[in-house]
Amino acid sequence: MYKTKEIAALVGVHPNTVRIYEDWNYISSVPRGENGYRIYSDLHLFQLKVARVAFRCEIVQGLIRAKARAIVEASGKEDFAQALEYAQAYLSHLEKEYYQALEAIELSEQWMCGLESASIQTYTRKEAAQVLDLTSEVIRNWERNGLLTVPRLSNGSRSYTENEIKRLKIIRTLRAAHYSMSAILRLMNKAEMMRATDINIKKVLETPEDHEDIISVTDRLTISLEQAIESAKELLLLLRVKLNLE
Repeated sequence: MYKTKEIAALVGVHPNTVRIYEDWNYISSVPRGENGYRIYSDLHLFQLKVARVAFRCEIVQGLIRAKARAIVEASGKEDFAQALEYAQAYLSHLEKEYYQALEAIELSEQWMCGLESASIQTYTRKEAAQVLDLTSEVIRNWERNGLLTVPRLSNGSRSYTENEIKRLKIIRTLRAAHYSMSAILRLMNKAEMMRATDINIKKVLETPEDHEDIISVTDRLTISLEQAIESAKELLLLLRVKLNLE
């Protein structure tokens, strides 16, 4: 049996966090003693460990936080088999996100080292959006943020060539991997200033310039995902041991 302060110390959280987790049903209902104080058991300790490991991940975008929360909620209901199923899906999702992040870096390298397209085919913004399976508004937003400059025809309308399409594909991939627009713009600016062989793409994306105040989690995506994957594996081990599957 544990008091609030004792169990909080065992999992490394503030006592108020333990009470909040009870309110949010992340742990089972906690009985009280004759004096009115909460009395926690090993079950609660296990559930708190699950929550602690699941919420260790700093990444909040996409479905990552929601998937972690689903694991904790199932654990709070004492449905550890369901929690294990969610944890397996969580790990698969993280690994997919990780490979997409690595792919974004690889495609950037290919783009920077490649030759410009000799194709004379052009596209309107609407046509470019259809080719890339995006909306015209998304492309317009990227242009507003300086990620892309599109040449114009004599009548003033934009003309997207194969070179713009290729650049848009890189931007789309990086955005899908949850890199911030500031990180992508930083890469694009570096590409214009330096020879491709002098650029470490991964370092540029994950290291902000000196004048930037905020280090976005998205700028450290691959590192954060590696840490999240390790936490997901730890969750799987905890739950498998609980279910006597190890």
